[in-house]
Amino acid sequence: MLSDLPWLPAPRADFREAVRSLRDEAGAQGEGYFDRLVRLGAARLDENQLGQLAKIVRRLISDAAAPAQFSTLRLGLVGDGTLSLLAPVVTGSGVRHGLAVDVIEGAYGSAVQQAMDPTSPLHAAGLDMLLVSSDVRSLGLSRAAESQSDADARIEAAFNGLKMVVEGFRPSVAAAVLVQTVVPPLDALFGSLDRVERTSAYAMVEALNARLRDWAATGAIVLVDIARLAETVGLERWEAPGHWHASKLPFAPDMAPAYGDVVARTLAALRGRSRKCLVLDLDNTLWGGVIGDDGVAGIQLGQGSGTGEAFLAIQDTALELRRRGVLLAVCSKNEEAAALLPFREHPDMLLKESHIAVFQANWTDKAANLRAIAATLNIGIDALVFLDDNPAEREQVRRELPLVAVPELPDDPALYPRMLMAAGYFESVAFTDDDRVRAEQYQANAARAAAVQASGDLDSYLASLDMVCTIREVDATSRPRVAQLINKSNQFNLTTRRYTEGQVEAAESDPRKHAVQIRLVDKFGDNGIICVLIADKHEGRRWEIDTWLMSCRVLGRRVQEAALDHLARAALAEGARSLVGRYVPSPKNAMVKDHYAGLGFAKVSEDPSGETTWELDLSSYESPDLPMIIDDPAVTPVAARRTSS
Repeated sequence: MLSDLPWLPAPRADFREAVRSLRDEAGAQGEGYFDRLVRLGAARLDENQLGQLAKIVRRLISDAAAPAQFSTLRLGLVGDGTLSLLAPVVTGSGVRHGLAVDVIEGAYGSAVQQAMDPTSPLHAAGLDMLLVSSDVRSLGLSRAAESQSDADARIEAAFNGLKMVVEGFRPSVAAAVLVQTVVPPLDALFGSLDRVERTSAYAMVEALNARLRDWAATGAIVLVDIARLAETVGLERWEAPGHWHASKLPFAPDMAPAYGDVVARTLAALRGRSRKCLVLDLDNTLWGGVIGDDGVAGIQLGQGSGTGEAFLAIQDTALELRRRGVLLAVCSKNEEAAALLPFREHPDMLLKESHIAVFQANWTDKAANLRAIAATLNIGIDALVFLDDNPAEREQVRRELPLVAVPELPDDPALYPRMLMAAGYFESVAFTDDDRVRAEQYQANAARAAAVQASGDLDSYLASLDMVCTIREVDATSRPRVAQLINKSNQFNLTTRRYTEGQVEAAESDPRKHAVQIRLVDKFGDNGIICVLIADKHEGRRWEIDTWLMSCRVLGRRVQEAALDHLARAALAEGARSLVGRYVPSPKNAMVKDHYAGLGFAKVSEDPSGETTWELDLSSYESPDLPMIIDDPAVTPVAARRTSS
């Protein structure tokens, strides 16, 4: 079932005509072109339909006409089998994840040679990312080993081969290198002993995947777990020996849409496009029945009945997501007082009012309420997933808000969690301690927003927050979160340059670079790491800001002034006379176009693309008075004089 992407609605009956219209319109895009393209792609498309969509994307990229709302990236693809099947399904699937993916295929069966040859076309392709797609047969692990030493040697050879490919291409890849886990062979030579006997093909593949897992844990690569996908849909469906023998296709062609979606959602996660908030309907979604009609005692929820336990499982899934940092919100057509009753009074209710970041229960249409939820949480509409049992409500939201993810749901509520989780809306490429408390941080931010409205005086409000701003060098502890922010922050990001965890580590130890992370704590809680600064120290007493990003959750809190104060004082301490910053436009960072102007920088230049260069003369720089305590070893004399206003 999951291989057919059942969480997506069926494609339009006039899909071919819609594709033709979008293709013809690519050169002069009409109103809502991006929304129409995304709406077309957000359906249960087969291999051929994904290929048609991919042709539109390739044309848009070649004409430099991809809508600004897309995140455009160039992906290199190397591997053991025939790659021509993979490229169009990745590009086509990328549309539903907000990506315009330009796939550059490597030559068949020569990944190592291409990686080691600096003159190969892939090295000169300007790749943003690289995907290494390997097959068990080409790795020499499809047959049992003759001895344990033979098995160990084969595993080592397979791992080293993959490592040679990755390290060979790494200098030519701007951001991340992705490596697939290897799908084990279906046939069991030893039967149930296959998992135990370490010379079996299955055990060798498991050992190799464990090596890949440990490698990914270091941040050097990003794992794409295709082995998990194959085992989920069933190895018998996944494997197609006839296609391998005839044309070296690594899996059955009808598995291509599922493969493309998993790869595309991983690329989207690397570009910061994973969803952040699960918005829940109430009646017949979190419980059976209608609370306004049935009352607390009459709804179906709790142990003792299959239906009641199914709704408990939905709530448990939502709580699991919240524990890993996903926000929860409610969007229901209901009287608010009635909608809150189960949260407050039903003894079997797992979700409590305190788990919900925004509670919208009224008679306004759901699209409008979803806009309000996004605005309250200060996140984009494209960060929302809306779970609703009602097909009419799902269709209305899809029509009005095509960027909101709205999974199809079956009649049986017991399958709701499976549909939600299989869709991969909340795909992660890293997980940190900060992520564990992300939901609480956003809820606290909503409380801050309410507090500033009640105050009516911004200065008094900021002083009342009791803020402590802590500035430290990036280190091994903060590195995973820093790398995550660099790769997912889009709006308050001056250059949107992307760096792997390994590249961040290199910056830490490079004496020519200055890399710091900033945390903010206030009376509502710990916001975690909310700012990253990386500056290059140039000769001539000039520091150039390579990366400056901040979380939008702390906008208006004057943290950017604290960040500049740190940079200015650190640069002055090393004899620098000026700071240089650049604004590089992207589809999502228009909000920081005037960032440097607001901080007193003078504009030096502007090119036709809108990229601007700014400079701050440090000879006349003075530290501002800020409504926070600054904990910064680099500027201790100043920090010691600062207190809350």
